[in-house]
Amino acid sequence: MTFHRYRLRSFSEHLLARRPYFSAQSDGYAIQVEYANKAVENSGTAIGLRVKDGVVLAVEKLIHSKLLVPGANRRIQTVDRHIGMATAGLLADGRNVSNRARSECTTMRNWMREPPTLKACYLSDRMGQYAQVYTLYSSVRPFGISTIFAGVDKTGPSLYVIEPSGVCLGYHGAAIGKGRQLAKTELEKLKLSEAFYKGSQKEFELEMSWVGSDTNGLHVSVPADLLAEAEQKAKEALENFE
Repeated sequence: MTFHRYRLRSFSEHLLARRPYFSAQSDGYAIQVEYANKAVENSGTAIGLRVKDGVVLAVEKLIHSKLLVPGANRRIQTVDRHIGMATAGLLADGRNVSNRARSECTTMRNWMREPPTLKACYLSDRMGQYAQVYTLYSSVRPFGISTIFAGVDKTGPSLYVIEPSGVCLGYHGAAIGKGRQLAKTELEKLKLSEAFYKGSQKEFELEMSWVGSDTNGLHVSVPADLLAEAEQKAKEALENFE
């Protein structure tokens, strides 16, 4: 009898832990999601640019210690051969999301017998739903990251941003992280729909990737010489910024 009561109590506690919760302020904001957004705002800036023939991702990785190995702790990752992602926020959460995205791509290849797409309501929507589920239950917490997904398929380039709340929106140009507002202001000055790409005060390391016609539709890192040139120009722009 004692064991039976213990099993019932354990089962009840399990249901209690899995029940949906709505810790919201009076103005409608979910408190845990706001905490996750704070983690994103404390991270280095990540931007995505969608142009006519491809997509470019760039991440500013803040250097908090001189002991860090350059090139390690990457925030840009390849999800599929023609899809990449960049994150701003908690690095460990980014690894979890990237593993889930790879699993979704593998599932589509196995079941649909075709490469996965960001469009056509597949990967972008699936990952948005995955993030949103983690806001519903008291036994889990929202992911402390915002993610930019970039890819190219037979319909052309695409760029999507997924927020900690699970909101998924498509963009021509997007920015997340600490310098999001300033970056968006500059991106709004560009005519990205008509453009083509050519081959902070703290120290930072620039990480970039691209996918498009110049890479035969594959998501790869930007060549070292081009990356060095971009990083130099970025640092010069910071020094001359008023």
